[in-house]
Amino acid sequence: MLYFLTTYGCGEDEDRLAGVMAGAAVLDTAPEGADAKDRYQGCDDDDRFVVVGTQYRYGGSAENALAHYGRAAGADGWRPMTTGKGETVSGCFTKSMGGTTAYLGIEGPDDGLLHVEITADRAGSQWC
Repeated sequence: MLYFLTTYGCGEDEDRLAGVMAGAAVLDTAPEGADAKDRYQGCDDDDRFVVVGTQYRYGGSAENALAHYGRAAGADGWRPMTTGKGETVSGCFTKSMGGTTAYLGIEGPDDGLLHVEITADRAGSQWC
């Protein structure tokens, strides 16, 4: 029981990881016509995964958003995520950050919102 009480929830390690992730240059770039709506970061106390992201109001196409973030992610050191068969996973990139693998996911635009989000944890989970 003592183990659970002392290790449950997010702590300093997750705060440091969130700080590193929040500094990713790719979060500060947007496709033409996108307006920043919300910047956020958090940590899930149960699984201790960290998430940092930006939402944009965006009326453009998913193809234009993916092309923009493909260039921006590459310039920021992100690599396209691939399957076990070597196929590229659309809208998903990986990079080492804060001593673990982080995943950059691009979703939308759905209902005029484009989501750009980085997720990581110390357990090495895959997020997209």
